[in-house]
Amino acid sequence: MHDFSFKNNHFNLLAQKKSTFNSFEMAKYIFVTGGVTSSLGKGIIAASLAKLIQERGYKVSIQKFDPYINIDPGTLNPYEHGECYVTNDGAETDLDLGHYERFLNIPTSQANNVTTGRIYQYVIEKEREGAYLGKTVQVIPHITDEIKRRMMLLSQSNEYDIIITEIGGTVGDIESLPYIESIRQLQWEMGEENCIIVHLTLVPYLKAAKELKTKPTQHSVKLMSENGLSPDIIVCRAEHPLNADIKRKIALFCNVRPQAVVEAIDAETIYDVPLMMMKEELDVICLEKLGLPIGDKPKLIYWNDFLNKLKNPKTVVKIGLVGKYVELQDAYKSILESFIHSGAVNECRVEIQNIHSEKITAENVESYLKGLDGVLVAPGFGNRGIEGKIIATQYVRENKIPFLGICLGMQCSVIEFARNVLHLEAANSTEMDLHTPNPVVDIMEDQKNVVKMGGTMRLGAYECQLDTHSQSFGIYNNTIISERHRHRWEFNNKYLDTFEKAGMKAVGKNPQTGLVEIMEIENHPFFIGVQFHPELKSTVEHPQPLFVHFIKAAIEYKKNKE
Repeated sequence: MHDFSFKNNHFNLLAQKKSTFNSFEMAKYIFVTGGVTSSLGKGIIAASLAKLIQERGYKVSIQKFDPYINIDPGTLNPYEHGECYVTNDGAETDLDLGHYERFLNIPTSQANNVTTGRIYQYVIEKEREGAYLGKTVQVIPHITDEIKRRMMLLSQSNEYDIIITEIGGTVGDIESLPYIESIRQLQWEMGEENCIIVHLTLVPYLKAAKELKTKPTQHSVKLMSENGLSPDIIVCRAEHPLNADIKRKIALFCNVRPQAVVEAIDAETIYDVPLMMMKEELDVICLEKLGLPIGDKPKLIYWNDFLNKLKNPKTVVKIGLVGKYVELQDAYKSILESFIHSGAVNECRVEIQNIHSEKITAENVESYLKGLDGVLVAPGFGNRGIEGKIIATQYVRENKIPFLGICLGMQCSVIEFARNVLHLEAANSTEMDLHTPNPVVDIMEDQKNVVKMGGTMRLGAYECQLDTHSQSFGIYNNTIISERHRHRWEFNNKYLDTFEKAGMKAVGKNPQTGLVEIMEIENHPFFIGVQFHPELKSTVEHPQPLFVHFIKAAIEYKKNKE
């Protein structure tokens, strides 16, 4: 760990300044903005930069500011926004926070993701309380002051040396203007040596002309400068390498040094990006501009070992992902990344076969699932595609194919068992059939009177106590585990004795409430349903145990078939 005592000198004057903040020693800030187009990978660039700086001995955190009016992504359709990522403290956040955790191996929190909706909600509530003493409430200073306050929240713990802040959307969007203005004010208040800007843009390749074009990047930087900001570093997404002339041209017209123009070409996997950014010395340039010691070159020992196993597998398994949002891969982003982590540990390439649950029927289920080495029934909400998930679960149970059911996937396994093993008439979840005579899955008691949908589910990390004679205990090797949740419905404990006598065991329960967290079936190589979301805690350095053992079971199943 480097000696950061010299930082106090940088912040002595800052802490004494009269501003919108409390007086405390602040971390240094790196803002990551985007230009030209969305989906360039700001989150991956931010996470890669954070990983490299972390490897140099600094304490780093990343936060995301999203410009949409929704309070959080909790009520957004997965087709539109991708998965809703959940933190330990129960925040429903943007999926980029998953990348932050997977790269840095440290948990995020409510403070790491803020939306425009949350900003305006807070300011309006303060106005209603009379906090502004009759003043006219405006975007400047009231909205920008609240944005800045939120940006600085992570600094108040004095836990971090550097905070990387990703701004959603692109420069020039009307929604992003208050954030750009807030960064401008912060840079003025903190000083340019304590607050720098990394701007990610697109350098498109025109096939007909066989040229990389820099004009979109120039226009993006011009838009920034019109709003009072100038990037310190420009990261250029491109399909082809940037030669020295291209870099010099961008540097000249965008008013940065040539070494501050960084190439980011398409990578084989997102986990290659930290190595690519290290080669481009993005972390070195940032630390120099912040006036911080460079330190030793990142070794990334575990990271390189992970990549070596990922790219040189010794075996291959095919896993069916049965879900209702399979058209958009981001809807199951954490699940897919968990398969990458667990596959690498097992030196196995995991090939995912996406199966839309709406298309599965009793007549065609074998054509979809035969030949697979394992099946994961994915989480979700609502009635659409449920019967297909239940039919798929019956097929893997009866054919002893390794099975992992997550949240709604676990509930589907319970409904299937109730119908086909216990022969409970029209067994269902009250989410799907409010009048079912056998509600084997029912809404939680404390959810029955909930009216508002946003942020009111059972959210965040809860404890689970494991049966020491269970397969899950062997997987976790612990009696008490903690996993993250996002649901309103639970297994109905009124049916528990009936299920356990027939061979489906509740091997994990919440010790405070008795709510069922894990169900297993006896005499099956791997049949585990979990009410929580194990995929949300899988990282490169700590792959999620359930996924690791699920892939092990799939490898074993494939061997036995052969």
